[in-house]
Amino acid sequence: MTELRIYSDADPAAPQIESSDFETIQALLARAGIKLERWHTNAVIESGVDTHAILDAYAEDIERLKREGGYQTVDVVSMVPSHPEKDLLRQKFLDEHTHREDEVRFFVDGQGLFSLHVGEQVFEVLCTRGDLISVPAGTPHWFDMGPNPRFTAIRLFDNPEGWVAHFTGSNIAGQYSRLDN
Repeated sequence: MTELRIYSDADPAAPQIESSDFETIQALLARAGIKLERWHTNAVIESGVDTHAILDAYAEDIERLKREGGYQTVDVVSMVPSHPEKDLLRQKFLDEHTHREDEVRFFVDGQGLFSLHVGEQVFEVLCTRGDLISVPAGTPHWFDMGPNPRFTAIRLFDNPEGWVAHFTGSNIAGQYSRLDN
């Protein structure tokens, strides 16, 4: 279930708002310039499914986003608790960073915690199966897949090089929640 907590960036201990109502979450994020959609997940995606089968299952929505956002590259990333580099990969995303392009992720399965530093607030968004989140270029954020990650996500890029992070040097990410799954 998708969840949202909004904090003052000066007080990581007490959320100002908490919600698990998708429409409320969607509206609150939209006010902050963050796009959140819910896609139908009728396709049965099992561990080890071919990337092409996943992309084919969601081809219509992917093509719509490519048209709307000018995205050029699409791929699929999967993580499982037994991945030998899970700790290294988790650490890579835990520090606040930005991108010169939108960060667009559709959760085919599993979950991940996006934390977005917008103005003087931190939006913690637990994305789960069926959620598409689009973080606008230049938005400071971090991502936690948890100590035992289990997710499959479609990623869309307008940069053919894919994921390129620009770290802010801030320690704010360490003051907020982590995903314990």
